[in-house]
Amino acid sequence: MQGQSHIGWVAIGGLLFFLVSQWFRSSSGSDLVFSGYPVITLLGGFAATAACIGIYNQSWLFQTQKLTLRRVLLTTLFLMIGLFELVHIVSFAEDVPNRAMMESDFSLMMSTMGSLVCSVGLLFIYTVHEKQVALPRKFLLFSATLGVFLILYICSIQEWSLLPEMLDGHLLGKAFTRLHWIAGLLYITGAVVLYVQWKKTKNADLPPILNGMFCFLLGQAYFVTASVVDDLNLLLGMLSNCLGYFFIQKGLYASVVDTPFLQQQAAEAKMNYIAHHDDVTGLPNRRRLSQRLQLMLDDAVVEEKLVGVLVLNINRFKTINDSLGQQAANRVLRQVGQRLNHSSLPGEEVFGLGRDEFALTMTDFYSTDTALRRTRSILQLFEKPVMVDGNEYHLTLGIGMAIFPYDGESPQEIIQNADTALHSAKEQGIELNRYAHAMQMKAQERLQLENDLRKALARGQFYLVYQPQVNLQSGLIVGMEALVRWQHPQRGSVSPAEFIPLAEESGLIVPLGEWVLRQACAQNKLWQEAGYRKLCVSVNLSMRQFRHSHLLESINSILRETGLEPVWLELEITESMTFDKDRAFEQLHKIKEIGVHISIDDFGTGYSSLHYLKDLPIDRLKIDRSFVNEIMEDSNNAAIVSTITSMAHHLQLKVTAEGVENEEQMMFLRNQHCHEAQGYFFGKPIEAADFEQRFLRDIDKPAG
Repeated sequence: MQGQSHIGWVAIGGLLFFLVSQWFRSSSGSDLVFSGYPVITLLGGFAATAACIGIYNQSWLFQTQKLTLRRVLLTTLFLMIGLFELVHIVSFAEDVPNRAMMESDFSLMMSTMGSLVCSVGLLFIYTVHEKQVALPRKFLLFSATLGVFLILYICSIQEWSLLPEMLDGHLLGKAFTRLHWIAGLLYITGAVVLYVQWKKTKNADLPPILNGMFCFLLGQAYFVTASVVDDLNLLLGMLSNCLGYFFIQKGLYASVVDTPFLQQQAAEAKMNYIAHHDDVTGLPNRRRLSQRLQLMLDDAVVEEKLVGVLVLNINRFKTINDSLGQQAANRVLRQVGQRLNHSSLPGEEVFGLGRDEFALTMTDFYSTDTALRRTRSILQLFEKPVMVDGNEYHLTLGIGMAIFPYDGESPQEIIQNADTALHSAKEQGIELNRYAHAMQMKAQERLQLENDLRKALARGQFYLVYQPQVNLQSGLIVGMEALVRWQHPQRGSVSPAEFIPLAEESGLIVPLGEWVLRQACAQNKLWQEAGYRKLCVSVNLSMRQFRHSHLLESINSILRETGLEPVWLELEITESMTFDKDRAFEQLHKIKEIGVHISIDDFGTGYSSLHYLKDLPIDRLKIDRSFVNEIMEDSNNAAIVSTITSMAHHLQLKVTAEGVENEEQMMFLRNQHCHEAQGYFFGKPIEAADFEQRFLRDIDKPAG
């Protein structure tokens, strides 16, 4: 809009000035001559020449490996126009001392040729398609332009020239008027083309060029209304052209210098924003946190203050992401960030650390008790649920705290220790934890354990144990569950509760899970070939395995490799794997199609919807041991087990109870018509040789 208003003012101002000047000219006589006329004409001519040469020079400024076609053509055009203006004013100056006439036929010819070349050139330049061109050599371009000019110049000075004469005695000839009429029409056409382009593209360099064309058009209006060689309109026309050159130079500056500079500034500002802000929440990111924290620590040293850093994590966010999808999960993150930001107090700043983590810095406190009270109030912010797509979701946070100077001396150390405190809080199942040095030792041990875990599979440190599954009515063994164990060379036996979560986090669970599946299938096939009664072996699938795109290929490959029939393999999944029900259904159907059985492990501890549980392609529910352990003491647990068993019967699913440790539990489950059970009452998980010796050789003997 601003460019459009400038164009309007230039056009209106030029028209008004033209009308006023013509009124002044007509009232003072058409042969008006004043003492300063020659000087002003000379100055205007040299100014026009300088402006054209300036446009030529500016076109070569700020060169890159490529130029636009428009810049190359403008360079050529205004170099030629500048030469015409220079010859025009030099030939005019030669006649000034004689006072015979103010303009010669030759000088008018040069001026007219400059106008025609300018009008044709601008129309052509802004009509052709703009594109990048290879950088031309200056010498060749200059030489070609100079050559074309010399040809036109020679034609003008030859008596046999076909070019018309500009003067008829003291009067301006008809050819002069007609040629400037043609130039004016070309400027009008060029102005229309340029205006249409500007309305489409809104390029900042086009309005000044358009203003320049209006000035050139005004100059042609002065020229066609001039009548004699010393007419005031000739001077006004030349001055209008000078003003047009100024606007052209301004537009070129906008395209060559100003616009690229502003674009570079905008790009740098955008890159700076991206580099220092989280792309989901829009909050300052970890890099900005380190920078700001360094300033806070410097001030705290001088003022002897404390600086607190909280690292906050949304509990079970992965479940939210899996069940709601990425876009909805991002909206949850934005709401959490906004809630933290809006509730921040003076001296507090909120940062987004990526994924589901945030950080909050505190400077306006003088004791750790104050910081802890403030942190607990932050936890209370999320007692109110967040709204996503019209549904309410209750969130809880885990928070780790580190305080300068007690818990670190540098920003990186403070942030790391707050993060360590957070992970410790997660492991302990608490919401808030302050950093302690012992946590760092434990974190280092955890890191070392992860490094050892990466080497354990290649070094053969894993092995399988098998736990029998017993039919409660007959007491006979009907299956077995394969469980992985890790024998560390220094630590000894490492609990699955330690290394399985590590394997999940690091992604090692996928190759480890494939190894377990291969070993279990191979062992089961060996037992079948040894002549033992065929049993189904159960293997747990991790979330990463289940969501892996090559899961089905891996299962088929292992079954072909080991020779085990699919019917003797059962894969156990957890309820959380079915949150994305469409994806889960597709994956489960593919597994069922090849003949493998599927069971839901630890049933009752997750969040399965009974509405679509009936549609899941599964064969069995495994009741979690947490319900079975206190089945005889807790009536609620007994009711849950009874309900799950009854529901499974109605859905025509088998039921297996885990964690059976005594006869009372076994009898209760049998009375509830639970199909199968496993637990220490029937047998602990033992290695393959022991399992074969104890259970397979007397397989028809009731267990327990």
